[in-house]
Amino acid sequence: MVDLTGFIKSQLLEIIQWQDDSRDTISWLFPDDDKEIKNGAQLIVRESQVAQFVYLGQYGDTFFPGKHTLKSDNIPVLSRLKGWKYGFESPFKADVYFINTRLFTGNKWGTANPIMMRDADFGIVRVRAYGTYDFRVVDPQVFLREVAGTDQNFRVDEFVDAMRSRLVSVFSDALGAAKIPVVGLVGRYGELGDALLAVINPKIREKYGLELGSFIIENVSVPPEVEQAIDKRAAMSTLGNLNDYVKYQMGQSLPNQTGAGGAGGPMEMAMGFAMAQQMMQGMGAQGAGVFGAPAGAPGPASGGTAPAPGLPELLGPADAAKLMGVSEADVFATIETGDLKDKKIGSEFRMTRAALDAFFKS
Repeated sequence: MVDLTGFIKSQLLEIIQWQDDSRDTISWLFPDDDKEIKNGAQLIVRESQVAQFVYLGQYGDTFFPGKHTLKSDNIPVLSRLKGWKYGFESPFKADVYFINTRLFTGNKWGTANPIMMRDADFGIVRVRAYGTYDFRVVDPQVFLREVAGTDQNFRVDEFVDAMRSRLVSVFSDALGAAKIPVVGLVGRYGELGDALLAVINPKIREKYGLELGSFIIENVSVPPEVEQAIDKRAAMSTLGNLNDYVKYQMGQSLPNQTGAGGAGGPMEMAMGFAMAQQMMQGMGAQGAGVFGAPAGAPGPASGGTAPAPGLPELLGPADAAKLMGVSEADVFATIETGDLKDKKIGSEFRMTRAALDAFFKS
């Protein structure tokens, strides 16, 4: 004779738990094998887990770590959904999802295509970026509804695929909201990641029930022309006042031009610098330009500066660089800052001796 009591008991769930032996499962649906949950069944929720009841697509009660006896007084939401006015005595059916709430680390993100950002200096700039992030689930209901869905065993690799484009979209929005200039993106990845983390977390917590423990930017790339402009700006900042820099370079080169060949030592370099300073300071008192006649030499009848023998009236950047003992790049940089006046004839630059006089007097 069939033991009816034993048969009915075998069709009821008495213990509901998740013994997770993986390291990459985020959510897991308890397999009920079409069995019902008995009154007084034990629900065991381990550390770093949350159990979420779902009844006919509606979210019921949420249970945190601990051992819970399933009775009507501790499942009020489910009781309301099922319409139990006086509590439940008979078994019932419901889906039970377990969600892993530990921190999942080292997940990769990146922009498959450039994102567009507006910059005050460079206008619209195409930016690519990639890095890693750590995350955890903080709102099980939002996470199940928006990310995992009804997946019975939702794993990290599925999550990374599902979230890649969403995270890039949030990153793009956060970058625009933070109003960080392009210059601030390059080389300051640690600061940038921390700054964006505070902007990203509220958005993904509300949208996806997630929270990032860290958001690491490993690389940000911009178009080559923008990168060159950034490098140039950095070089200008390093040099400081380019006018003073060129004069200093001239002072440094004088020992090499006047000495008996070979590079001068520190003392000679200092003497050359002092000579250059004295020369520039004496220009006004002597009334002669850099290329004027020596003190005491007779000038032309008009009182102007006598031309130096063999020195043309117009000079090119190469002539000016050789004369001052600096590189052509330094001369061009000085021209760009407006400290050294010049004229562009076709594709060539020319400057007068008067312009060089004015530069050294400034």
